[in-house]
This record gives sequence, C-alpha cells and structure tokens, in this order.
Amino acid sequence: MLALIKSFGLKGLEGFPVQAEIDMHAGIPSYDIVGLADTAVKESKERVRSAMKNSGYQYPVSAVVINLAPADVKKEGSLYDLPIAVGMLAASKQIPYDTLKRPVILGELSLNGEVRKVNGLLPMLITAVQQGEKTFVIPKENSGEAAFIEGATIYTVETLRQAVEFLTCQTELQPLAIRSWKNDLETNHSDHDFKYIKGQYAAKRAMEIAVAGGHNIIMIGPPGAGKTMLARAVPSIMPNLTFEEALEVAKIHSVSGQLDGFIYERPFRTPHHSSTMVALTGGGNKARPGEISLAHNGVLFLDELPEYNRQTLETLRQPLEDGVITVARNAISVTYPADFMLIASMNPCPCGNYGSATAECKCSASQIHRYLNKLSGPLLDRIDIHIEVDNVTYDELQEDNLAEPSSAVRERVNKARDIQLARLSPYGRRCNAQMTSADIKKYCKLDKQSTDLLEASFKKLNLTARAYNRILKVARTIADLDGSENITVKHIAESLQYRQLDRKYRV
Repeated sequence: MLALIKSFGLKGLEGFPVQAEIDMHAGIPSYDIVGLADTAVKESKERVRSAMKNSGYQYPVSAVVINLAPADVKKEGSLYDLPIAVGMLAASKQIPYDTLKRPVILGELSLNGEVRKVNGLLPMLITAVQQGEKTFVIPKENSGEAAFIEGATIYTVETLRQAVEFLTCQTELQPLAIRSWKNDLETNHSDHDFKYIKGQYAAKRAMEIAVAGGHNIIMIGPPGAGKTMLARAVPSIMPNLTFEEALEVAKIHSVSGQLDGFIYERPFRTPHHSSTMVALTGGGNKARPGEISLAHNGVLFLDELPEYNRQTLETLRQPLEDGVITVARNAISVTYPADFMLIASMNPCPCGNYGSATAECKCSASQIHRYLNKLSGPLLDRIDIHIEVDNVTYDELQEDNLAEPSSAVRERVNKARDIQLARLSPYGRRCNAQMTSADIKKYCKLDKQSTDLLEASFKKLNLTARAYNRILKVARTIADLDGSENITVKHIAESLQYRQLDRKYRV
C-alpha cells in the first residue's frame, strides 16, 4: 500500500514542500530511502524502527521504499522521522489511511518514541503558511518559536503515539495559542549600563552616535581603559527591536539551532579571536550561518581586532558593504542576511600605550607600524567612527555620582531612529548607515561653510570616496540626534573628529 504524508524541508532561510511517499510490498524485508537524502535522513531507519516498537506498534516485515519528493533537492536532518513513521503505520494498515488527517508533519523521533525538537522550524513554518498550508503537527519543544506564526493552526506532540492518536481522531489536542509579540527591552535591567562607566564622556558620545545611525565603530586605546566595558554596555542603548527585525533574527537562530523561545533583544555576538573564517562568515558541509549572520540586526563585537587572522577579517569587507553574505559550497549556495553593527577594539601598539596621556610607550616605530598594519586600509575604511579611549583618572574613578543611565541615552537613540525610519522606510532602509549614494545626495546637503571644511579635510587627510560618504552619514546622524533638519558645520566638524585612524595613526 502507498501512503503520502506532507512535510517540509529547508534550504538556507527558505522552506520547501516535501512529500514523504511510503510504499510497502511483498518481498525480502528491506528499508530503502530515495530522494537525495543525507546521512541523518538515511539513519531514520533505526530510529523509526525502535520508536514504533516502543510505542506499541508493529514494525512491518516487508519491503519498504520511501521517496522524499522532490527527488532532485537535497534533504537534510532528522525532521522526517515523524512523517515517515506515520506513513509506515498507514501503509502497513495499522492505522486507517483514508480518514487520516493531512497536516504538515515535522519531528525527530527518539528510540523510545518521544518527539524531539528540530532546527530551522521557524523559516519552514513561515514558508509553508505563505504557500497556503494551514495545519501543522510539530514537536512540543518547538512551541516557543512557533507560537508567533499567525494564520496557522499548530498542534504540538510529545510522542509518536500521541501524534498517531490525534491524526486518527482518537484524541483531541488543543492548538497552540498564538502569542502577541512585544518588545521587552524596556524592562531589561542589565549590569552593563552606561551609568556605571566612569569618565569616557567622548567615547560614550561616539557610541551613542554609532548606535543611533547603525554605524560601525572602532575603539583604540591602552589596556584597561574600558573599551570592552563600553562595548558590553551597547545593548542597553540599542533601539527597540521591531517584530519584523525579530522575525529575521529568529529565522537565522532557528536554522543554527540556537533559538530558545523567541527573540526579544538584539543579538550581541562576541566571537573569540581564534575563530575560523567558517565560524565567522558561515559555511561547513551544510552551509550554516556564521557569527556575522547571527549578529544580524544587532552587534558583532570583535575585541583585540589585530589578534584575529588577517584573512578572516578581510572576509568582512563585502558583508559590511552589502549587508548579506553568500555561502557557496560544493552542491549548495545560500545567501544569509548579515546587516550588523560592527564594534571593534584594539591597542594602538604591542605594549598598548602609544598615544596615551598617562603611560609611556616602549615600542619602536617599526613595531607600531607592523602592529597597525595587521589591519588593511580597505577594512578600516568601512568603519565609520574611529575613537581614542584613554585611561580614566583617579578622580574620575572616585566620583560618587552615577553617570547618565542607558535608558536616557536609548530614548534619544529611539527618537533619532524614528526620524531615520520615516525618511528611509519608503526605500526599504532603516537607518543612516544603510543610505545609498542617492540617499546621501538627497538628505546630506551641505551649506558653503560645511562644504569648505569637508573639502579642506578631504585634501589634508587624503580621504577616499568611501570615507567621504561615511563622514556625511555620521554627520546626518549627529544632526538627527540634535533634531536638526539640515547638516551644519558643527555636525561635519564632529563627524571629522571620529576619523582617528585617518588623522593620527595613518594605517
């Protein structure tokens, strides 16, 4: 007998329909899977056999052929265990096939018949709903991410027997309650708050500008100056996450197997400097997303930037420019979003004290040059804001009064982002860092005084066209924070101050 069960597969961040066709006929007992299945799919034989027996069903003694259609698209993972088991029970006439409910079924089986969580469920459900599917049976462990899918009736099961009894109308299940999404950032109380950071007023101002416009930023300063503390406090001033942004992030984390529940805060990723190129950009046999995609709509913090492998860092150049990364492997090419805010920190020299106002540098000129040369000019050119972070004084550390809290800074950031969203949302962009050349020409018009200052700086610092555009973008953000419709000379002057690697270090 032939049984057809609906399921779904995953390619990158998009799902595609899969039909599990189970056929049984007389012959030598066998179990064959066709349809371009990977090792995990083929190993379903033992999982399904044990799950059926331990759930009180008979494993059929016949020739079993399973086809996962379409046959020319690779099927990966263990998510087909449950639909295969249901199909085998129907094909062996242990359950009635004609009256069987026909939802989309997804789930991995354990040997005792429990239904386990599957990765990438969220993008598969979203695609399935867009293609007209309405009813789903999924593992209960995936309830957290599935509860936000509107337009679908989703049933969660814990065991194979529970799934079979529901599909054969022997028991009733309550559909998963759809939850309304809300942003919880306002109630997030973090120990990393700007009010606990002593001094560093210029650096905190630069961080506010960077977050307000989504600009990349690099901090240069001696060890112990507070660079890492500043970076770790950034999530507390990040703009509120929208549902659309949260959904984009959740899909990526679901594919990577790192989604627990749903996303309420912007990602903050801090890969170690020993991370490989694949870990950072994505890839591997299954072309999974890397750290830059997991940081989408959030922050990627690279501490001690020169300690990273130079070749690994160079792979950031294209994502920083385009906001996406294409991972191409032998038989698959997947494009993942990678629109993140880069925060980097570094020492100015091997000893860390070059340019410090409180400590003496013991490095030679050649050592400093060699150290700074670990970072290429094209990479640094893509970083909008360069700031120096020097050691705080003893008097600043002894101050009893707390600094301005992150909540006040985030309020200004949200207002600036609202201005940018109103300006750029018709073009599909959300912040000033995403502005195109056409946007810059339209929204970054300068008066004569500002033009003269920028022209003199461009010639003196030997700036590139990319640096010129990024200076204008930062100036536009400063004007938005001031509530100014036009960019004035003070906004250009402040923006130029955030090019320390052009003005002082000359890498």
